[in-house]
Amino acid sequence: MADKELRPKSDRQAIDQFINEVRTLPKQAGGQGRLIFALDATASREATWDEACHLQSELFMATRDLGGLAIQLCYYRGFGEFKATGFVTETGQLLNLMNGVSCLGGRTQISRVLAHAVKETREKAVRAVVFIGDCCEEPVDELCHTAGELGMLRTPVFMFHEGADAHARAVFQQVSKLSGGAYAPFDRNSPQVLKDLMAAVAVYASGGAKALQDFSSRSSPEVKRLTQQIK
Repeated sequence: MADKELRPKSDRQAIDQFINEVRTLPKQAGGQGRLIFALDATASREATWDEACHLQSELFMATRDLGGLAIQLCYYRGFGEFKATGFVTETGQLLNLMNGVSCLGGRTQISRVLAHAVKETREKAVRAVVFIGDCCEEPVDELCHTAGELGMLRTPVFMFHEGADAHARAVFQQVSKLSGGAYAPFDRNSPQVLKDLMAAVAVYASGGAKALQDFSSRSSPEVKRLTQQIK
């Protein structure tokens, strides 16, 4: 699999590329959307898990005027442990669920995240999947096949990649492309980047690309920059 991202990009370049990809996605209907918020909870992820706990309210706050979101927390850790909660509609509920999780060493289980997303969206439409992780230790073909299924179901996966692992970057890019989603890197030392990316996907999941553009008109300069290329 070709690695198209040979040189690291600045935060601004990475976000601008992400927004360019978001604007090409199918328009979503308004109203409350269902979003799966999936995280790698293996040992290497502890610092970023804490950061995600701090920023998770962005998912809800960004969509208050669009009908809001129903969010399901999904994570894996340890020796084959995989968990998915029910869908919640308030930031306090999601924070309580996240605070009840500690990170444990183990191998990645991204395939189970994607297979679970297929199952959920076949029962009732899931408008987007957010995944935050730093590596991939699984057969790529299996991941790509399931990502393609999600693409057929019109459930885009947004792969947020921490760190600089080249193999993970290449896999995450393939998964996002096949599902109809987008890939974006971030650095745990730049929490604003992750905050903006999470808010952008939340708005997309609730109201589509046009809603993301409208959202920028009443938001921070950072969000305005995120959405200035939306048409």
